[in-house]
Amino acid sequence: MTPADWPEVAEIYRQGIEDGEATFETRVPSWQDFDAARLSDPRVVAVDDGGRVLGWAAAAPVSAREAYRGVVEHSVYVLRAARGRGVGRLLLSAFVDAAEAAGVWTIQASVFPENAASLRLHEAAGFRIVGRRERIARSAAGPHAGTWRDTVLIERRSARNGIR
Repeated sequence: MTPADWPEVAEIYRQGIEDGEATFETRVPSWQDFDAARLSDPRVVAVDDGGRVLGWAAAAPVSAREAYRGVVEHSVYVLRAARGRGVGRLLLSAFVDAAEAAGVWTIQASVFPENAASLRLHEAAGFRIVGRRERIARSAAGPHAGTWRDTVLIERRSARNGIR
């Protein structure tokens, strides 16, 4: 993912916010804020034969403490028009490979339990459910605005980086 990808990445992010099943976020950040909040590696985009961005994956550190340097929280977003075509699987696979190459030993995420497609995708990629956080936060936008939401905490441990 490069700054040149941002307009398409931002649109995909906007769709995820609007759909209400991907995030508690209420607005798409600026490129500068997005870039500052996430690790530069791993960050991936999926593009079609014409160079159109179909999806993206990126991660943020879970803590600034040295002991957690190999633990990240990731996001995967796919363009509405590209969903159900294997883009998420390709993105997640490329993201996991890049994360492991960067020394990441745990990838985690919080997923809404209603997002069955994301949970299936992650399970197929070796993620496991760690637990469920009930009424962890209230949605402020989208179709669930004002509703307390649960999230399912998932994680994937790296065999390559020695802890599986």
